[in-house]
Amino acid sequence: MADHAAAVTALLEPLHSVHRTETLPLADALGRGLVADVRAPISLPPFANSQMDGYAIRSVDVPDGGAELGIMPPVPAGARPAPLQPGMAAPIMTGAMLPAGADAVVPIERAVPDRFLPAGAQAKEHATVWLPPAAPGTFIRAAGSDVQAGGAALAAGTFLGPAQLGLLAALGIPDVTVCQAVTVLLVTTGDEVVEPGRELQPGKIFDSNGTLLEAAMKQAGLHVRRAGIATDNPDGLRTLLREEGAGVDLIVTTGGVSQGAYEVVRQAMADQPVEFLHVAMQPGGPQGIGTFEGRPFLGFPGNPVSCLVSFEMFLRPVLARLLGAPAPRLPVRARLSQPLTSPGHKHQVRRGTLKADGTVELQGGESSHLMHALAGSNVLVHVPEGVAALAAGAEVEVWML
Repeated sequence: MADHAAAVTALLEPLHSVHRTETLPLADALGRGLVADVRAPISLPPFANSQMDGYAIRSVDVPDGGAELGIMPPVPAGARPAPLQPGMAAPIMTGAMLPAGADAVVPIERAVPDRFLPAGAQAKEHATVWLPPAAPGTFIRAAGSDVQAGGAALAAGTFLGPAQLGLLAALGIPDVTVCQAVTVLLVTTGDEVVEPGRELQPGKIFDSNGTLLEAAMKQAGLHVRRAGIATDNPDGLRTLLREEGAGVDLIVTTGGVSQGAYEVVRQAMADQPVEFLHVAMQPGGPQGIGTFEGRPFLGFPGNPVSCLVSFEMFLRPVLARLLGAPAPRLPVRARLSQPLTSPGHKHQVRRGTLKADGTVELQGGESSHLMHALAGSNVLVHVPEGVAALAAGAEVEVWML
């Protein structure tokens, strides 16, 4: 598996290029990978501000036991306050700039009275408030306490999700340079396969691979071009790939890569630099890799679970490493709710449901056609090569789907 993942990485390495970048507004950059490191142009917060609604004070003005302080004009968020005078307290709102001279904030609920005085009352010459003591720094967000100006904000290769885009916006950065999305030509093969919605004749099956992989690829941020279903005619498949593959970055087929007598993808690639091999993985052992008329090509097996596992184990993580997108699957540890067996010479990928108590319940068996079991799963369960059996309660790695 490691060797095949390395081969897929080498095949797709040219997609990681300075010529395949674009600068997008933040609103259009969701799900992309960051091209270069981003340094913070400003500090966050850019100024010291209040963490609470309350009173900004000089801590030296409030000894143990508390003190009565005069009240200055209030400080709303967005205002630039006057310096805080000795013996005075300034009503301050959450997020508002701390007045010069203030070094602590007392929450309004700890004040007496525990509400802000009306504007007219604050204007009276002797308006006061009783406040308890507060140590310097209490309920203050220091300037640069999140990130300092000039400091590292995001590293090259970072996946841009909502939090990362929010950080860039907070730094005042309106657009960002990202890797271009990969365009994939997706082709399902097989005389036995028909499009959903058509009449199902004896010996035929509906095509689930096209929908399954297209959805997985789109969810991962790829641009997908569907070419319909190719029959088991090598010349016809070559013509389809040639005509539909113009301008794509990668060709992916499903089916026709095993050792049978009618493996159309193998036949169509006979004069191309494509290798067909068997990876030590279950399901998804048969794989094809190479180029078709110079375009990167991956051939996935025809069983639906096998083709999805192939995408999850090889294409998705390779693109994440090269381009920063899609986001890698989150690996977590879980305990089996039941025993399992696995071929010791293969890495087995089972489907399962991760429960709230940290256990994972296997869905379906080892077979690669069990779509109903896949649809009821929320994790992929990994059983490493060299492990032939695991008991209930054994710890395994699972990937969140």
